[in-house]
Amino acid sequence: MTSRDKVFSAVRGALGLRGGAPPAPPLPLIRIPDVPLDQRIRQFCEALQNLNGKTFVAADNQAACGYVAELIAGKEAIASNSPFLAECGVTRLAGVHSGVTARQELRDLCARLPVGITSADYALADTGSLVLLSSREEAMMISLLPPVHVAVVPVNRLLTGLDELLALRPVPSRLSSSMVFITGPSRTADIEQILVRGVHGPGQIHVVLV
Repeated sequence: MTSRDKVFSAVRGALGLRGGAPPAPPLPLIRIPDVPLDQRIRQFCEALQNLNGKTFVAADNQAACGYVAELIAGKEAIASNSPFLAECGVTRLAGVHSGVTARQELRDLCARLPVGITSADYALADTGSLVLLSSREEAMMISLLPPVHVAVVPVNRLLTGLDELLALRPVPSRLSSSMVFITGPSRTADIEQILVRGVHGPGQIHVVLV
């Protein structure tokens, strides 16, 4: 008996198993609760606000664009190439740079400008999280480098939670090289357990549900 066999034999003995390979693990259990849209909106807003994020529920695209315009008044911003941002008119606001595809230019703008504006592929009601899949339409650095992140998301992308997301997208790697979850402003307490925001990403986050 090899050392490997001895280790596995000891493990099986500790688990009360007799010889042979251990049984296959049970299939993952995914539960998708039936939550009305108005309740999902309320849950999302409460969860994000508890993390010091800001939320605004817009009645239509025009109201969403108006909120963003007030938020960035007098400032410059970099916006992703999301079709939904263009549909809302956000990319046409004064001071907003959009349509950038050259990587170095995008990096320079994200490092210099105070506000980054994106949409999101999904939002999760139970945790107040945004889900972004990296793509030419949604460059990740726009949500990571500027001190303020603004996300404009249609409510038909608001899911109940992670189970529903994984039911829809069980293998995210087939869609994108990365899938990022953004749950509130960046924060850390690594140094002397003192909470500091904005260290590893934006210190402020605003989510507009349309």
